[in-house]
Amino acid sequence: MKTLTQLSLGFFLACSVLACNSNNGRTADDSVEQAQDVNDTTATVKMEDSEFAVKAADASLAEVQLGKLALERATDQRIKDYAQLMIDDHNKANDELMTIAANKNITLPPVPSEDHAANMRDLQQKSGADFDRAYLDRMVRDHNNAVSLFEGASKGAADPDLKNFATKTLPTLQLHHEKAKELRDSMDTGENAPGLTPDTKIVP
Repeated sequence: MKTLTQLSLGFFLACSVLACNSNNGRTADDSVEQAQDVNDTTATVKMEDSEFAVKAADASLAEVQLGKLALERATDQRIKDYAQLMIDDHNKANDELMTIAANKNITLPPVPSEDHAANMRDLQQKSGADFDRAYLDRMVRDHNNAVSLFEGASKGAADPDLKNFATKTLPTLQLHHEKAKELRDSMDTGENAPGLTPDTKIVP
């Protein structure tokens, strides 16, 4: 259950971004840019660290949304299991990141960026085996980018809390990346990929 602090933070973040949108005519399509604009003047960490937090939150929000879509559209049970893993792990990671962000005055985006929203719209047009393959292709690409993002922060973040978060979460993202590639390869070869088990979840 989310704490009152987390719920209040979520409300504040959403209102902050919406307020910015109202003032300058932008839409939620560029929520990431809006969050970064706010952080330029309010965050108590270096710009590079706040940008990492914003990009990490954006990625997690997108994985949760795509996971929910895959639970509805995927035809392969292994992909549905993978999608549930994405929802569970990325929700946990984002909850931890929200707590850190609150302590650093970092505004996080309340909705995924337009790039991720476009990917969502593209997947919504697919069904059956076409959806399964497109979803796994997206998971491989997204987690390749996420691994690179978190590797950089685990080595170079100046803020110790964000650096520790990146270091702890990185193995989970690497696991997600490898599992997506295994599932995609199994579709190409017709072989069964290793199944997911409860202890697969290693988000701290």
